[in-house]
Amino acid sequence: MEFFRIKKDIPFMSYGKLTTTISLVTFLLAVFFLATKGLNFGVDFTGGTVIEVHYAQPSDTNKVREELAEIGLADALVQHFGTTHDVLIQVPLKSNKMGANLSEQVLAALRANAEVELRRVEFVGPQVGKDLVEDGAMALLLVSLGIVGYLWLRFEWKFGLAAIIANLHDVVIILGCFAFFQWEFSLSVLAAVLAVLGYSVNESVVVFDRIRENFRKMRKTEVAEIIDNAITRTMSRTIITHGSTQLMVLAMLLLGGETLHFFAMALTIGIMFSIYSSVLVASPLLLMFGVSREDFIKPEKSESEEVLP
Repeated sequence: MEFFRIKKDIPFMSYGKLTTTISLVTFLLAVFFLATKGLNFGVDFTGGTVIEVHYAQPSDTNKVREELAEIGLADALVQHFGTTHDVLIQVPLKSNKMGANLSEQVLAALRANAEVELRRVEFVGPQVGKDLVEDGAMALLLVSLGIVGYLWLRFEWKFGLAAIIANLHDVVIILGCFAFFQWEFSLSVLAAVLAVLGYSVNESVVVFDRIRENFRKMRKTEVAEIIDNAITRTMSRTIITHGSTQLMVLAMLLLGGETLHFFAMALTIGIMFSIYSSVLVASPLLLMFGVSREDFIKPEKSESEEVLP
């Protein structure tokens, strides 16, 4: 389905060196922030206590933070959980000086100014958090290897290599943003990062499939023009798909509350960069790797070669 049709091919590949340079600089900055600041892991990874409480009246998270700071829990993460009556409190393991009596102390501090009901208390040990970090890293590695293998079998190794570089570029930039702003990195954010990997490779496959088709149809055309035509022909689909997806994610970001905020933020960054990477990173990399018509179509033999000796 096309809402509009671009009649003249846009010369994306003429800007290939510029766009890949911008991507390289952005990638290096993200790696720098990851190395210097690191990720701000949530309780899911570092270990700690999760306390859910219910207020009889709508609650003010700022006031809850002030009440927790008075008992030495200034580092606790406080956010609404579903409604303004429900509050989720996450206390990192390093901030817990009260041991097993933590939930009682928290509840006593909150009940001093309001009617509060304790809903649940969960404890995440440090070993569990360490295992989650290792399992998350392994999940990213296996997904990346699976993407390379799939594209290698479906297309050609140059396509697989270009796609995985572009997709990891998206992932590293998401992680770099979370490191730079020190946003909390939780299991939901990890799920968003894995979702972006799959989302980004889907866009790359659409463009790559059109490039392969063009190599078979446009036999007298230069490689750069073939890629430009493939990207231009898929622009309508890209705008419709990414636009509708981004609207849904923005709704979660703006209206989903604090619980979904960083999950939606990771998806927002990932969707924006996946458009950029599939068009202006993966495709120029194909040119750098020397993709050609011979990768898909055997060269035609001349009449002299066809004559038997």
